[in-house]
Amino acid sequence: MSNLDRVTLSKPGGRAPRRRWEALRLSFFCELNARDLARLFADESVIHLLRRLRATVTIGLVDLSRERAQVVRRLNEAGVPVAAWLLLPEEGGYWCNAHNAGEAWERYGDFVAWSGAHGLEWERVGIDIEPNIDEVRAVRRSPLALVRALPRIFRCIAENREMYQGLVRRIHADGYPVDAYVFPFIHTEREAGTEVLQRVTGMIDLRVDREIVMLYTSFARPHGHGFLDFYARHFPAVAVGVTGGGVEEGLAPPPPLSWDELARDLRLARRHTDDIHVFSLEGCVERGYLERLVDFDWGVPVETEGATERAAVLTKRMRIALRALDKPHVTSLAAMAAVAVPLGLLALANRALRPSDPSRGEQPEPEAEAPASSTAS
Repeated sequence: MSNLDRVTLSKPGGRAPRRRWEALRLSFFCELNARDLARLFADESVIHLLRRLRATVTIGLVDLSRERAQVVRRLNEAGVPVAAWLLLPEEGGYWCNAHNAGEAWERYGDFVAWSGAHGLEWERVGIDIEPNIDEVRAVRRSPLALVRALPRIFRCIAENREMYQGLVRRIHADGYPVDAYVFPFIHTEREAGTEVLQRVTGMIDLRVDREIVMLYTSFARPHGHGFLDFYARHFPAVAVGVTGGGVEEGLAPPPPLSWDELARDLRLARRHTDDIHVFSLEGCVERGYLERLVDFDWGVPVETEGATERAAVLTKRMRIALRALDKPHVTSLAAMAAVAVPLGLLALANRALRPSDPSRGEQPEPEAEAPASSTAS
């Protein structure tokens, strides 16, 4: 069975947790600079544990350095599968989105040349679809910064999307299956039949071999596990986290997942898929989670306590908002009418009820005379 066949198997039906490791595909994201990456894998026990877990390591291409290549080659030699996580230089936006397709093509070309020069082997290539990192940092500092992106509601992104689809075809031609790491809200936009989120944030709805939905509950406490349970059923693969690490986004990140939180999220994800990813490897190593995963019991039941239902209600409201915003011209006219019509009616009513003002030459309307009585005197 080819890599592509192996990852496009239909997701299992039902919601009963399963304990068997044989069906599980476990992967860990790693987003370290070259020096810290080399330090992480200097500990032989990390590779040993990854092999026991039969796990894949998805390496973020923060740089294309000799040190990073040495780590990948070492994993290749140890028989640990490695996936390439395509990242851009920060001045290019860092993550892939509708506004940097040209930079993504260039970065992929550099990746191919670098991999060939160092003899590196990759299982697949992943495209991380998120807004520009500078915009994320601005919004984290002040949510009002989002207002500057609102004019993009009127923008067309069809050409940008096709450039990325061309990149997917190029990666396929090089022999790699393609993943897309996506926010869960892309599913809500599909249900709404809109492109609002894509135009405003730069997210792109791409056709790839596998979508991995990023459901990081550490950013959405205490109800994040409800969104995980709600959205996970709609995607073939789920990423949980954050256990630590990640790029600096402008503010201190929330506390990493505790072991109990990670265990809960893993079991929730397993309700829906056997293809589970964890962000991040470095966080799991630092907190001793890898060792605890070796004998992890996937069958412990998890109670969502109504959180899934709350997530369903919120996403329904999001669909309504997206449909309204998807036709900005109509929405703008409707908003103007909603303001102008009541004001106009109020002005007419005020004029009709206002008493006359003799000083302005206004005379009251003469009262109609009563009709003469037809009764004979």
